[in-house]
Amino acid sequence: MAFDHRKYRPFAPVAKPDRRWPSRVIERAPDWCAVDLRDGNQALVKPMTVPQKKELFALLVSVGFKEIEVGFPAASQTDFDFVRALIEDNLIPDDVTVQVLTQAREDLIARSYEALEGAKQAVMHVYNSTSRVQREQVFGLDKAGIKNIATNGAQWVKDYAARYPKTDWTFQYSPESFTGTELDYAIDVVDAVNNVWQPHTGQKVVINLPATVEVSTPNVYADMIETVIDKMQHREHVRISLHTHNDRGCGVAAAELAVMAGADRVEGTLLGNGERTGNMDLVTMAMNLYSQGIDPKLDFSNMKNIVAVVESVTDIKTHPRHAYAGELVYAAFSGSHQDAIRKGLAIYAQAENKIETPWEVAYLPIDPADVGRRYEEVVRINSQSGKGGVVHVLERDYSITLPRWLQVEFAKVVQKDAEDSGGEINAARIHQLFNQRYLATERSWQMHSYDLHRTAEGVQTTISIGDQGGIQTVLKGQGSGAVSALADALSRRYGESISVESFDEFSLGDNTDASAMACVRVKVGERLHSAAALAQDTTSAALQAVLNVAGQLLVDAGVDVSDRAVIV
Repeated sequence: MAFDHRKYRPFAPVAKPDRRWPSRVIERAPDWCAVDLRDGNQALVKPMTVPQKKELFALLVSVGFKEIEVGFPAASQTDFDFVRALIEDNLIPDDVTVQVLTQAREDLIARSYEALEGAKQAVMHVYNSTSRVQREQVFGLDKAGIKNIATNGAQWVKDYAARYPKTDWTFQYSPESFTGTELDYAIDVVDAVNNVWQPHTGQKVVINLPATVEVSTPNVYADMIETVIDKMQHREHVRISLHTHNDRGCGVAAAELAVMAGADRVEGTLLGNGERTGNMDLVTMAMNLYSQGIDPKLDFSNMKNIVAVVESVTDIKTHPRHAYAGELVYAAFSGSHQDAIRKGLAIYAQAENKIETPWEVAYLPIDPADVGRRYEEVVRINSQSGKGGVVHVLERDYSITLPRWLQVEFAKVVQKDAEDSGGEINAARIHQLFNQRYLATERSWQMHSYDLHRTAEGVQTTISIGDQGGIQTVLKGQGSGAVSALADALSRRYGESISVESFDEFSLGDNTDASAMACVRVKVGERLHSAAALAQDTTSAALQAVLNVAGQLLVDAGVDVSDRAVIV
């Protein structure tokens, strides 16, 4: 078989019975370094141009990144020109440190320093591969030979930095393919590099431990990080950095657990663009912290703009279900979800102090408004939706509140329309369906005036209906109230048993010319139907709603209403 699992071997876990990280929680954001302009750019079918890089750099700065890897200038003329443009055009804020990547070769290191000449502060990031597979299959060197590459690179980084004393330098070393490297050997190489750089004497150093290829569950990576931190020299004088990839789909989880294991810094890309299955997603990890009440030190309040810029420069569409940033990530189509969201939002809206009131809305881990999304995007209607979503849309966009009995009935109308169309139904279509089904009034059933008198026997009503300027009919009846009096008048006039089974009325918001709305369910003989009406007062709305539904049912029942010249 081509699909045969037997060619693979499980990754050996770390023998670490004294692990401490599982009992820890993340209480503050790590240092962030965005590598979109280097690692992310290398993964693109069509690499970014210098103008595109400038646009993305400006976005990263606006979001709040203080460390940004801007390229591999020794390997690409475009990268070199971009780095020079950032420095010469004074585009790097004083509180932002740029970083460049280079292999541990003298000519490449020298070229990298040329690119950074004039920068106020910068990170020189040097790397070489240390894994067993790379040693044996790529370089054909033993452990001593690979370590020699690392220490030579570290020495060149140190020597060339001395030629540019006006820049505040940080040295960074990555044992590439760290997760495929024997732990004791990885620690040995890291210690050898630090012995060259001497971080304990004041040189700023970052030790980056990349999961260049994700080969294990995230807990094993956390064990590896904690082991290095426990055993390496000069730990208190260096920052431990992470650079996880997403080959197993766990890049964010691996970084989170490794921060729990003691790491100080995280490298990644916005929305996870990167080689193969991508880099660690900075948006997801930072927003995960935000959702736990931790300041991520990054501002994702304008998520739509962030997504737009990243999509533009990378030519990669964001998955609609991408955590926090996807178009549909806050959308609820399920009826039960919509109902729960509607109720939760209503309760939260009543809170006087939104900061002191914990966010607790079912199905929404964060407030969509925090990332620039609107509640309009939360509840969306298709054939899977229920009454909760339909009600929410009418309340949200048209200030129309329906009684529960009408919610159930109208939801079926909307569901049928969605099934017929096979797609999503927007708010305008829902409103149109409501108007057609419940608010439509035949001209000949339009009420022009009414007169109510309360007597000892109850309420007497006289109502004039019909075409304006045409044939009009006067209905007279008596009942316990205006609605029952109208039902009595219709029964007297047309010889049918007419009763009002359900009746609700309420005031409307400010976004309609009408100020009141009434909903009724009327029974004519054995036929039931519902209707609604808008008017300037609740009595007018109630009477018109009864006329709307009674008139339709009378005609449907075959009752002769020709004396009123009704055209249906």
